[in-house]
Amino acid sequence: MRLKDKKAAVTGAARGIGRAIALKLAREGADVIVADINLEGVQKVAEEIKNMGRKAVDLKVDVSIKEEAEKIINTAKDELGRLDILVNNAGINRDAMLHKMSDEDWEKVLAVDLTGVFFCTRAAAKLMRDQGYGRIINISSASWMGNIGQANYSAAKAGVVGFSKTAARELARKGITVNVICPGFIDTEMTRAVPDKVRAKIMEKIPMGEVGKPEDVANAVAFLASDEARYITGAIIDVGGGMVL
Repeated sequence: MRLKDKKAAVTGAARGIGRAIALKLAREGADVIVADINLEGVQKVAEEIKNMGRKAVDLKVDVSIKEEAEKIINTAKDELGRLDILVNNAGINRDAMLHKMSDEDWEKVLAVDLTGVFFCTRAAAKLMRDQGYGRIINISSASWMGNIGQANYSAAKAGVVGFSKTAARELARKGITVNVICPGFIDTEMTRAVPDKVRAKIMEKIPMGEVGKPEDVANAVAFLASDEARYITGAIIDVGGGMVL
């Protein structure tokens, strides 16, 4: 119960890594705003959290729209009284080789994966500055260092790293930490759809020789959200079994 009575918000929480994060924070004692564009998904996750005896609020939002991103923070303030923890996990991918990538696929991935992080973090920072306390954890990816067929995704995830390091410096004196987690090859619906040949090549790059679990990422988030990590800010933590792209 490291997060007993803390108030948290998790974006992209309807499934996969986001779901695991929301449930982990609740198990550690937090009340959670469960946000995603998938309403049915967040309703199910919120119900799971309520069954633990914690408070949960489900929200259907598109974080690439400023007003909807801000709704997450405003709901936390109105429904939970404050916001102690923000996890920016929402993200999409539209993979294509650079010469075949459409304007739409470039812009949509940047809008959700990077601009959405900016919208949510900016709104949360205003509230957390007044509180004098906050934990912001942004989910990037091992692909932030570059990956074939993911120019848009890699650019967005690299942007998350640079943005987070800047936010960490700006907010440190206000009692707010900002850190980044970079998951590697994690067992989700998206990675299960990877063709066998591609999957085999990826596995060759993971020294631990196994696919990660969403809970592996969630455990790292819970630590960074806790007071145990009070002196950690601006950090980049890889959760990928040593994966090298």
